Amino acid sequence: MPKAIRIHKAGGPEVLQWEDVTVGDPGPGEARVRNHAVGLNYTDVYHRIGLYPLASPSGLGLEAAGVVEAVGSGVINVKPGDRVAYANPPIGAYCELRTMPSDRLVNLPDEISFERAAAMMLQGMTVRYLVKRTYKVQPGDTVVWHAAAGGVGLIACQWLAALGVTVIGTVGSDEKAKLAAAHGCHYVVNYNRENFLDRVKEITKGAGVPVVYDSVGKDTFERSIECLRPFGMMVSFGNASGLVPPIDFGKMLKGSLFLTRPSLMPYTAKREDLVATAKDLFDIVLSDKVKIEINQRYPLREAAQAHRDLEARKTTGSTILLP
Repeated sequence: MPKAIRIHKAGGPEVLQWEDVTVGDPGPGEARVRNHAVGLNYTDVYHRIGLYPLASPSGLGLEAAGVVEAVGSGVINVKPGDRVAYANPPIGAYCELRTMPSDRLVNLPDEISFERAAAMMLQGMTVRYLVKRTYKVQPGDTVVWHAAAGGVGLIACQWLAALGVTVIGTVGSDEKAKLAAAHGCHYVVNYNRENFLDRVKEITKGAGVPVVYDSVGKDTFERSIECLRPFGMMVSFGNASGLVPPIDFGKMLKGSLFLTRPSLMPYTAKREDLVATAKDLFDIVLSDKVKIEINQRYPLREAAQAHRDLEARKTTGSTILLP
């Protein structure tokens, strides 16, 4: 019988249970996929702790790569034997075997391994929508990217450098600073040593930046607003340090600033947008302009330890779980 990580209540990593599950035949429009590698993302923590509530019991995880074993009626975009990847609901990627809506699967190029795909789909497609749609960066722009040594951050630093954009990245240690710099981050600020707002003002000669990309949340939000130039955009796409407190919009008035709280799913809700987003990601990875760093691997059954390490900020780059 196939196994999966399940949760029966919200809570700490200890609520993750390794259980037998029943996986039936795919229904109309569905495909049954055997996962070969599963991605770990901070969104999984938000689901586990109940910040993004799930009905219990529930699976966990949004991202994996594997092989199609069977398809239901009406499926035309994949067939048995196809290598596929996904980074979409429904929740439940932490498993050996599952059914998925076939229109949420994308075919995986032969040159991209299952492990690399599971390490990059959600994070890489996140970078793509942020820099090409939420705020469309231009060559010559200077941007601030928080958590520059994380999975999303390392992909972003490389992708932005390839687009001719200067990146000011923040990190929490000297080790992470070296990692971000090695992946295209032009100015790295260790927030435990320096005030990132002061450094941004220094680097930009007081002008500020057109956009701040912030997945940290509570600890960085207020100063990030002050990093923006007039008409700048604050892109708050995560809250690893906690939820952003109530906002005083008066602080944004003097710069006629913009604030947005985007997420990947609306940007890939249409099949054509999902395919286009994945293709852009595959193309830039295959060009070697963006390298995917898998710096942690855990057996899927040890997902609880992976969560502990992620929340303790012990991880860099991407982390995968292996069924």
